[in-house]
Amino acid sequence: MSPSNPTPPSSAALSLEQQICYAMHTTVRAFDAVYRELLGEHGLSYPQYIALMTVGEHGPLTVGRLGELMRLDSGTLSPLLKRMEAAGLVGRARDPEDERRVLVSVTAAGRDRLAALGDVPHQIARRSGLTRAQLVELRQTLRSVTEALQEP
Repeated sequence: MSPSNPTPPSSAALSLEQQICYAMHTTVRAFDAVYRELLGEHGLSYPQYIALMTVGEHGPLTVGRLGELMRLDSGTLSPLLKRMEAAGLVGRARDPEDERRVLVSVTAAGRDRLAALGDVPHQIARRSGLTRAQLVELRQTLRSVTEALQEP
C-alpha cells in the first residue's frame, strides 16, 4: 500500500501468470532454445549471430558503434569479438583515421557463414506459429515497448 493508493493490490494482480515480465521471460527463453538449436549447427551463439549480422549489414564498424547497435557494453562485446576473430569470422584492426578506435569487419569466412544462415529467420518464423503480418506487428509492438521503457 502506498499513501496515494490506500488499496492493497489484489492477489490476482500479483499472480505470476498475470505478469507481462514473466510472459516476456518465458517467450525469450523459448526463442533462445530455438536459436541455440539452429545456430548450434553453424557453431554460433545467439550474440555471435547478431554481431555477425550487424557487422555484415553495416560494414566495418568501430567496437563502440557495434556495441551501441547491439546494446552491449564493451566488457561483454570484447570477449565475444575475440572468439569470433579466433574463429575467422571477423577481423579487428586499428582505424587508420583514429588509432584509438578498433574497426570490426566481416571476413570472407564470416560472409560465407552469413550466407549459410540465410534460412534461420524463416525457420524462426515458421516455428513461432505466427503469420508474417503477426510477426511484423509483434516486432513493431516490441520496439515501441522497448523505447517507452528506455525513456527517462
